[in-house]
Amino acid sequence: MATGGLNLSREFFEVLKAIGESKSKQEEDRIIAKEVTVLKQKLEPTPPGKTPPLQNKKRAKEYLVRLLYVEMLGHDASFGYIKAVEMAASASLYHKRTGYLVCAACLSPDHEFRFMLVNQMQRDLQSTNLLEICGGLLASASLITSDMVPAMSGEVTKLLAHDSETVRKKAIITLHKFHQLAPDVVTEDELFEKVRKVLCDRDPSVMGSCLNVIESMALREPVKFKDLIPSLVSILKQIGDHRLPSDYDYHRVPAPWMQIKLVRIMGMLGQADAQASSGMYEILMDTMKKADVGINAGYAIVYECVKCITKIYPNTKLLDAAADAIARFMDSRSHNLKYLGVTGLALIVESHPQYATQHQMAVMDCLEDSDETLQRKTLDLLYRMTNPVNVEFITDKLLLFLAGTTDLFLKQQLTTRVCSVAERYAPNNAWYIKTITQLFEVSGDMVKEEVAQNLMSLIAEGTGESEEEDVRLRQTAVELYVTLLQEKPPAKLPRILLETMAWILGEYAYLSSVCSLEDILTRLCQWNKIGALASSTRKFLTSAIFKLVAQAGTCPPQAAAVIDEYTRSKDADLQQRCLEFQGLLTTAPQYLGEILPVDAAAEDVDVDINLSFLDGYCQQSLAEGARPYSKPEDDDDDDEDYGASASDAPAFKMTPYAKPDTNVSRSHMIRGMGSGGAATSGSVVTPPPGGNMGNTSVTSTASATNPSANGLTLNTRGAANVWGKKPATPAAPAPTPQAAAPPPPAPAPGAHSNVFAAAAGFRPSTSTSAYGGSSGYGAPAPAPVTQKTPEQLEKERQAAALFGGIVPGSVPPPAPAPAPVPSRPVPAAAPPVAAPPVAAAPAPPPAPAAEIDLLDMMAFDVAPTPAPAAAAVDDIFGSAMLAPTPIAAPAAEPAAPAAAPPIVETASVDEEDLGLPAPADADRPTSASAAIEPIDPFAAEGLLGDLQDKPLTSFELSSAKFEFNGSVLGPLQINTAQFGQQWGSCTATSPVSIPSSKKVNSLDSFMKECKAVGLHPIEAIAATNEGICAGQIKGGVLVALVHGKVSPQAGGITRLDITVKSTDSTMSGSLALYVQNMMA
Repeated sequence: MATGGLNLSREFFEVLKAIGESKSKQEEDRIIAKEVTVLKQKLEPTPPGKTPPLQNKKRAKEYLVRLLYVEMLGHDASFGYIKAVEMAASASLYHKRTGYLVCAACLSPDHEFRFMLVNQMQRDLQSTNLLEICGGLLASASLITSDMVPAMSGEVTKLLAHDSETVRKKAIITLHKFHQLAPDVVTEDELFEKVRKVLCDRDPSVMGSCLNVIESMALREPVKFKDLIPSLVSILKQIGDHRLPSDYDYHRVPAPWMQIKLVRIMGMLGQADAQASSGMYEILMDTMKKADVGINAGYAIVYECVKCITKIYPNTKLLDAAADAIARFMDSRSHNLKYLGVTGLALIVESHPQYATQHQMAVMDCLEDSDETLQRKTLDLLYRMTNPVNVEFITDKLLLFLAGTTDLFLKQQLTTRVCSVAERYAPNNAWYIKTITQLFEVSGDMVKEEVAQNLMSLIAEGTGESEEEDVRLRQTAVELYVTLLQEKPPAKLPRILLETMAWILGEYAYLSSVCSLEDILTRLCQWNKIGALASSTRKFLTSAIFKLVAQAGTCPPQAAAVIDEYTRSKDADLQQRCLEFQGLLTTAPQYLGEILPVDAAAEDVDVDINLSFLDGYCQQSLAEGARPYSKPEDDDDDDEDYGASASDAPAFKMTPYAKPDTNVSRSHMIRGMGSGGAATSGSVVTPPPGGNMGNTSVTSTASATNPSANGLTLNTRGAANVWGKKPATPAAPAPTPQAAAPPPPAPAPGAHSNVFAAAAGFRPSTSTSAYGGSSGYGAPAPAPVTQKTPEQLEKERQAAALFGGIVPGSVPPPAPAPAPVPSRPVPAAAPPVAAPPVAAAPAPPPAPAAEIDLLDMMAFDVAPTPAPAAAAVDDIFGSAMLAPTPIAAPAAEPAAPAAAPPIVETASVDEEDLGLPAPADADRPTSASAAIEPIDPFAAEGLLGDLQDKPLTSFELSSAKFEFNGSVLGPLQINTAQFGQQWGSCTATSPVSIPSSKKVNSLDSFMKECKAVGLHPIEAIAATNEGICAGQIKGGVLVALVHGKVSPQAGGITRLDITVKSTDSTMSGSLALYVQNMMA
């Protein structure tokens, strides 16, 4: 029995209703499995004498639609594919469309049934019925593969001359699809000729469909289409003059989608081509003027014109018009229009940064807006307008937003951008070290290890200017990391920051003026005993302890205990390091200064490949009667005899080893190492004259065999000297001084509209629009001067810092000179044997404050060449033609008094090009109507009959607990600390947001619902309305962790934000969907 006007049988209706009401994936799978069984019975071959099911045309379509439902929900329905192929050959258009639809949706590209449809599609294309031809074209675009193109291309080409505009429109799109599948069959030249003819078609819809093909082909090879620019301009002018039928108008805007497509194509064809761009200037200005009618379709055309103006060869008047349009976008009350304004400003500021001056306060407002989408787009704008003057302000803003976001993709993107701007535009090295350290704290392991390597190279090699500057730079880094060492526990610091701190403190801890060497050594020993450290981090800390012991000349008890403990470590590399260092301390402490020198990280290690230092030992052994070495004649690895006779081979001994006479503690031996000599536990030994102070990144043989040790190591061997001193080069002859021409005056803010009005020759309009201001392009009336509040003054100060270096002629504020750090004597790694006293070197004088070199800002301080004055005319298409702006050479800047501090610069990651923006979500008012229960359309139409209030008992859940692959979810009894440890190990994350929950109105009800699902309630935090739960399946094989936040809203509505994490991605998604259904 049919269910009203929906043309559904009762059986199909019940299936759809049961699928919509299913509470879990398991229940949905049971419903689909039952439906598959029914369809197999309906579609199986019928015995002779019985009527096949598909002969009933009323049921035939429904069976295939039900088959499509089975495929959509992820189940196999291949048993019914042949029935869909048969229905595609039906004489009924109604069933033919259904057969083509099921075949296109279900058949894979390499399925053999597709070849069975080629003959049927050829017959449809040759039909005299218009609907059959259109159905065959649609099926060809969806079902044809590259092997079938030769059989179909000829029929489709003939249809380009069909009498019906609908057929011609679909034929050109299908032919383009064939070209993409088989470019050797439908060649590019052939398609290009067809496109040129279709562009001049008498029907606008056929011409509009051709624009999509032109755009796709112009992306790959725009040169072929440059001769079409006059035709495109003519078409755009006719559309703007309302030459098209009124059927193509949208809210009084003529064919907006065609206009957008035409402007986009012209932007591709005019890029970096002055001659091609000159023919577009008038029509772009006219299109922008006519599109500004106060509706969204017009704003879309204006935005596309702004994008086109920034791509083609620059023109001053067009740029002024684009800047004026961006200004009205930025001043709008709509977030969508503000989003367009920020995106357009990001496009224009890359090539013409002077136009960003008038939008300083608008950008600050967007940065502080509550709309997260608008904030992200504004951050993208800040990144694009970064220069050496405003880099500090912009980096602070990026780090502030980075610390508050939880979006992993955005966090990774901002991390990459902060690294890029810090390396390219760092005002000084001390700022670079501080910024990268803050980035380590915020982003953690999202920062690439190359950044940490660059930071350590900078500190080790210095700037190359002077030794005093290098020492001061190292002092700044040491004081920064000593502060972190004293104030923050290691559990709150990421791995990459811990390893960088350990390396720098191990190398230069003696430079600290706020903490002694012994205190730093004690703190590092305490950190090394923490059990949650990564293996690579523990190796860095242990190596730092080795270096500090060598610098102090004594081994404190806590360091001896750490070294002795790790001689029994399961990590073979760490164990070998500690055993070798322990043996060095107990047997040869006098070599500590040579093996672990101070301040030699950037020194090259000379390797004697001939081992000449053993010549004396060999000669002595030969003199005492030792056998000389003779190279074996047959050097084969498989030969057991290596030159010695069989009689000399030692026999296998069965006697056990003797028990040692005494048991001496290793830690006691290490502790007694520093008791003798002049070096005591509280003294700092000064380096001997001419001593080599340095390398701390390796320890004896262990570091020689494995220098990396799965972590960050300073390997400067064979690398380019980026940070340090450059090789000496012959001095170039000094250039002849020339008189610097004064820079041209910068245009006053707000003058763009007046220049445009004078050049184009039209009066500004006084009508208002949704921009928030007047809809014309004229200059607004001057506003009365008001008294500014302290908040406004502070925002203007921040805006001035943000736009520093962009405004022509702006001078960056002088950077404050760093406070002098008191220096300490550099200790030398010396044995505990008394050494001749050497006076410590005096502390270097503080370096003078860095001066700013204005010549380095030349790329940002060049003022634009003022356009020549043009006579005012009435017709913009008359004699006043818009000409390309000539690219003038930059004017010379006045010489600065001193050189600017060096800018840290390395290779950075390229950013993706800005694409077409997605409009921001509009503000949605919250009202009580949001809580109204949804209306069942079946019940509203009276289609339920006696099923109004009766649930489907056959599909009821026996239990509210979650099931996964037949196993019930059980509670996992853990505490909050264990929950935090397992949270990071569960990689599969499924967030769920319920805007208005009916079942959960408080934190207690949320915890009860989680318990009903099968989870164990761990903790409910009433202060923040957050709760955490845990569960397990199969005795802990699969673990599920749930975090929920309950947010009461206005009108008695409760919002739930739930995050489900698991060790299995399928289980995470299933449990998230189940919890959403239970708590919705």
